[in-house]
Amino acid sequence: MTGTSHQAPVMIAAFEGWNDAGSAATAVIDLLLEEWEAEEADAVDAQDYYDFQVNRPIVERDEDGVRQVLWPGTILYTAAMPSGREALLVRGIEPSFRWRDFAHELLESARSAGVTEVYLLGALLADVPHTRALPASATSSSERVRRTLALRESDYEGPTGIVGVLDAMAGENGFEPVSIWVSVPHYVAEPPSPKASLTLVRELAGLLDEEVDTAELAEEAASWESGVSELAEENPDVAGYVAQLEKTRDTAESPEATGEALAREFERYLRRRGKS
Repeated sequence: MTGTSHQAPVMIAAFEGWNDAGSAATAVIDLLLEEWEAEEADAVDAQDYYDFQVNRPIVERDEDGVRQVLWPGTILYTAAMPSGREALLVRGIEPSFRWRDFAHELLESARSAGVTEVYLLGALLADVPHTRALPASATSSSERVRRTLALRESDYEGPTGIVGVLDAMAGENGFEPVSIWVSVPHYVAEPPSPKASLTLVRELAGLLDEEVDTAELAEEAASWESGVSELAEENPDVAGYVAQLEKTRDTAESPEATGEALAREFERYLRRRGKS
């Protein structure tokens, strides 16, 4: 991103829950874990940050048939990107408690690994048609990053999740943060959402200037879109609604969603959650 951080490791993070509509963001981390052959390096102590009545532990048997308890939490992985740069991949669950301490712990792990750039992935439900390119927005709280990558500062005001908190705290603590968000059609909110994940990973790869094999994900996205279209056609009300969204999208001033439009969708998403 800058001359001083060209070869430095990067951190890429996504969290289940409020920031992860359709599991689109965490699916990107899952893809990168496999694509870059990542290895588990560390974990955040779940006891300190999670309400186990909200995110319950899971009992399962291991490969030897021994029962074990798997605790919810946040795991850090190390990997080498195609260029040879190191990446610290973070896959977690939005914490229940002590968000500032949680963010400080993650950022200290990043600092110890030599990270200077922090990429945060998020997905939100929005009034967008599944048949069109899904809107994405990349922003940063760092003025230097905005100048370097020609990004803009988010003008969203309102409730935020751990992604928003980490973006702000990363900037305050000398990191170069970037937040990448994608809109997920609210009428197909159930995961998976491969088309949204594909949008996110392509945005991320472009900003990192790294190659990511998305051929399989692209096939999944095409099948997902086709399947949703078939279901929509079986219901005239849904088909009419999708057609209305398509018309709105096609007649917009710009074919790509601006940061302001994404912020408006975020506000609609919050209102929708408040009514549920």
